[in-house]
Amino acid sequence: MTDETVQAAEPVETVAPAPVVAEPKIDEHGRTYATGKRKDAVARVWIKPGTGLLTVNGRAGEVYFARPVLRMVLSQPFQVTERVGQYDIVCTVAGGGLSGQAGAVRHGLSKALSLREPELRTVLKKAGMLTRDSRVVERKKYGKAKARRSFQFSKR
Repeated sequence: MTDETVQAAEPVETVAPAPVVAEPKIDEHGRTYATGKRKDAVARVWIKPGTGLLTVNGRAGEVYFARPVLRMVLSQPFQVTERVGQYDIVCTVAGGGLSGQAGAVRHGLSKALSLREPELRTVLKKAGMLTRDSRVVERKKYGKAKARRSFQFSKR
């Protein structure tokens, strides 16, 4: 063997594939749609650029969600992403009570924001707003007063 045959092969440069950038999902009306859920409530949410107007089931958001705590829950996705007052929100909510409905709208808003601006997904995911709260009411069992509560014991 000569020195010519033992030459080391030149290192081949490996090019890393370009990162896949998710495309924003915007319909022909300039809106982004997402569905949010919590307990028995289901919210269908549309967002579009605007002044921060909230409409729930055809009513103003301040009228529908009268308690300040519920309005605070709705504003959390925008506060985390620093997008307060940049989007108009139209949503329809069905099922559950007001607290579950507010949680469903928050979940839908977070999903819609991440679909419209894919770079916000990591911020929303870290804040735990893209995860559906899977806690639901436990079913009633036979021989029990409720899901776990027993009937009152009688000594005599």
